[in-house]
Order: sequence, then C-alpha cells, then structure tokens
Amino acid sequence: MYDQKSVLFQDRKQAGIKLAERLKKYKSAENLVIVALPRGGVPVAYEVAKSLHTPLDVFITRKLRFPDNPELALGALAENGEVFLNEDLMNYCSEEYLEKEIAYQKEDIRRRQNLYRGGMELSSLAGKTVILIDDGVATGATMIATLRALKASQVKELIVAVPVAPRDIIEKLSDLADKLVILYTPSPFIAVGAHYTDFGQVSDDEVKEYLERAKSIDEFHKEARA
Repeated sequence: MYDQKSVLFQDRKQAGIKLAERLKKYKSAENLVIVALPRGGVPVAYEVAKSLHTPLDVFITRKLRFPDNPELALGALAENGEVFLNEDLMNYCSEEYLEKEIAYQKEDIRRRQNLYRGGMELSSLAGKTVILIDDGVATGATMIATLRALKASQVKELIVAVPVAPRDIIEKLSDLADKLVILYTPSPFIAVGAHYTDFGQVSDDEVKEYLERAKSIDEFHKEARA
C-alpha cells in the first residue's frame, strides 16, 4: 500500500480540472488543439478541452514491452511510425523479439485507430499549438516517442501538460517540448498510480465516449461563435 502522503489527486477528473486551471491562459489561443495519450490521458485531457473550449484528439503511442516484464518499457512506437528505444535495455533484447513486438504494437495501433477515429489517421497538426496531455509520466518512453512524432508534424508550438512526473524526466522532456506544465514532481516518485486515490484502468469504450462528448462541446462553441 502506498503512503497516503503521496496521493495528490482523487482521480483523473480532478487532475484534469487542476491542470485546466494552470492552462487557462491558452483559452484564447488560435489554432489550439488538445492531444491526449490514450487511454489514461483522455479523462484528464477531456477536462482541459472542456475548460478551454478546444478540440480534443488522441495520439496513439504504444509501449514496447520488455521481455518477461511487460510493465518495463523497452521503448515506444508512435502511430506515425516513430520509434524510441531505451538503449540501456537493448543488450537484453534480441532483434527478433524487437521486430515481433513492433509488429504486434503496429496492429494494436491500427485497431485503436479504427476504434477511436473510424480508421482515420490523426488530422494535420501543422501550424497548430498542441497541448499534449497524459495522466502522468514515469520512464518517459511513450511521451518522448510522441513528442518526436509531433515535432516532425511541423506544429507551431508543443506544450507538455501532465499532473505528475519525476524530477529527473524534466530535462529530457524540455529538449523536445517548447513548454512544460507539470503540477507536481514528488520525490520519491514510485509510480504514476501512487499519486491517485482512484487509478482504475480506462476502457476503450470510455475513450470513445470522452472523444464524442468533447466533439459535441466543440461543435456547440463553434455555433456560439458563428
């Protein structure tokens, strides 16, 4: 059981509300898009998108699992094909295993594209200000692969916004993002879930529901501005 002193958020909704408060200065920004890492980042990002009256989408990046320890990130694969590898772990993994794991995660990315966007790829983000949101960062493998992929998409400005992350990841993320918004950098860090009271798994159906609700809110505000 985790020390109760380490708990910072009741759930992802509360984390999203707190994050939205820190991001409110972007409410009037032009060409602003909120992009979430599914699945856990979507409930957090939904609260931000709702508060800022901003479109919400997902960027699908899958963790490459270390052999015999799926919780350990060998690296990550982004939906545009960008691969990030943890070089410190590569000596413990065969090329054959890596190829199979990448192929497996490519299939899962396609499955999620079909599920979340009806098979459509992510809309162009060129020239846009993108706020990339997750429910937290641990090793940073998934976030780093996503940042590299987004930078290659010629975005205007790239902002990483997360409720919680370890202090030692800040420098790595700063090299890839234009700005970082991190609510807490506790020490010791332990794990992302240690800082939430409720950190239950988010289902694919819940992701779809959040995206549909966000789309309805975005359309309402577009009509109000017309």
